[in-house]
Amino acid sequence: MTESLFNRLGGVEGITRIANDVVDNHAANKLVGVRFADVDLAKLKHAAATFFVTATGGPSDAYQGKDMISAHRGMNISPAEFMAVLDDALLALDKNGVGQREQEEVLYALYGLRSQVVAV
Repeated sequence: MTESLFNRLGGVEGITRIANDVVDNHAANKLVGVRFADVDLAKLKHAAATFFVTATGGPSDAYQGKDMISAHRGMNISPAEFMAVLDDALLALDKNGVGQREQEEVLYALYGLRSQVVAV
């Protein structure tokens, strides 16, 4: 049996670092940054980290936030914005020394959320 993605990403500490970098990347991204101008970034970082913890095989009760459709409903997120967010995630994974296999798994999982985020 292979180790969970949660463990391979460094558990809670590793995933928290990655999530913090992802949110920072979003805020600095010219295409999507405006969406984060009035957002409580500390709260968003916590939500992103706990979402990733749960989604990667960590404690199932870590994430207490909204489902993806509820969180993104009415935002009219475009396909280009969604791809920019994936690019931000890839940059954060690279920055944190995450291996190619794990990067592919994370991007595959994130892309799987596309229908719950784009134009909902």
